[in-house]
Amino acid sequence: MKKVINNPENVVNEMVEGFIAAFGNDYKKVHHTNGVVIKNKPNRVAVVTGGGSGHEPLFIGMVGEGLADGAAIGNVFAAPTPNTVLEVTKELDSGQGVLYVYGNYSGDVLNFDMAAELAELEDITTKTVLVNDDVASATKEHAFDRRGIAGDIFAIKIAGAAANDNLTLEEVARITQKAANHTRSIGVALSPSSIPSTGKYTFEIADDEIELGMGIHGEPGVKRTKLQTADELTANMLDYIFDDIELQENDEVCVLVNGLGSTTLMELFIVNRKVVEILNEKGISIYDTDVNSYCTTLEMAGVSITLMKLDDELKNYYDKPAYSPYYFKKGRG
Repeated sequence: MKKVINNPENVVNEMVEGFIAAFGNDYKKVHHTNGVVIKNKPNRVAVVTGGGSGHEPLFIGMVGEGLADGAAIGNVFAAPTPNTVLEVTKELDSGQGVLYVYGNYSGDVLNFDMAAELAELEDITTKTVLVNDDVASATKEHAFDRRGIAGDIFAIKIAGAAANDNLTLEEVARITQKAANHTRSIGVALSPSSIPSTGKYTFEIADDEIELGMGIHGEPGVKRTKLQTADELTANMLDYIFDDIELQENDEVCVLVNGLGSTTLMELFIVNRKVVEILNEKGISIYDTDVNSYCTTLEMAGVSITLMKLDDELKNYYDKPAYSPYYFKKGRG
């Protein structure tokens, strides 16, 4: 549980300060808040994301060209305050509206909704897309209750590209909602993380156990089993996704194999190897693959798999270039 920190109560403030110290040519901190925005305010619909700290590089690392224009950062595993969201919104609004894109957690929903009401009082129009891609967190019939995990990455990517096309707020929201609706994820935890302010682990698990479907804050999963081989585990995880989203032969998907904090790239590539094998066996075409750690849980060991089913519209926006210090797409087409 050793961490390279100073006062545990200051980790988020100091993290944001360190980010600005590194990338201050392109980003700035919103006054008196833990909000980060791009320096060149866009003259179009703005995209704002956010959530609790501890998932880096999400959310701060998804602010950039062709991505989100700003992020409201909360304390570790805690929603950003309504004031933080509001100040980021005000900083970015150009009169064309602001789209909120974030994971479906009750605290985030409450505080972003409060910020939207406050923004309305200042004549700023907002819309919201909730990402709820975690198939392990609720049944298909109650999909609106599902958590948002690594699917945030695809939703933010599509939102930023659509905004850059100078579409209306309604159109940017519609396309981003489609991306969220077409995205499914599931994760597995091998070991817990520890919260800086408490120094305690978020859960307990035996050395020979894994928890399938565990959430990115340590929420319970759907099954605790003995450790499996990478191939067995990958096949089991994909079964949950295939049971939830209709995928037919010749459909195209984007794949994200995401590490949860301490998982090595070696392990992620081994998982991706099996993902590709299974999708090829089913005749599902892989349009693009990303293997990296974007949506983490501090030092948790584990992996998540995300599939986004494409159509021509989503493919168009996925193909647009995007850049931040922690996310890069060259663009194609």
